[in-house]
Amino acid sequence: MSRIFYKNYRNITSLAKKLRKESTPSEKLLWKILRGRRIDGYKFLRQHPIFYRIDKSWVDFFIVDFYCSELKLIIELDGPMHEFQIEEDKEREDKLKSRGFCVIRFKNEELSDMEKVTEIIREAVI
Repeated sequence: MSRIFYKNYRNITSLAKKLRKESTPSEKLLWKILRGRRIDGYKFLRQHPIFYRIDKSWVDFFIVDFYCSELKLIIELDGPMHEFQIEEDKEREDKLKSRGFCVIRFKNEELSDMEKVTEIIREAVI
């Protein structure tokens, strides 16, 4: 999702709630694996805002698909639109990594092999 500058947190949390209600089929599929501490007891949140710069008059943030605060692990799903925003995704990932987050990306097609996806996530939590 493109970055939007907001002046208050209420609008950001409202946007995140809206995105949770409008989850893609791929997000719903991966959420079945991540919810309820099913990956080695770690809690994941979906459509969670990550704030990376806060000024007196505005907030700069990303809403990530899935986030585990204990591990500072972010999981992003790339649908067809991501083929046209490669540079934006790279910039976003670089900003997140520079703040100590680990970012894993999956293309929607990769979710057809959920065992492999789960294995990759488990390797990241070790």
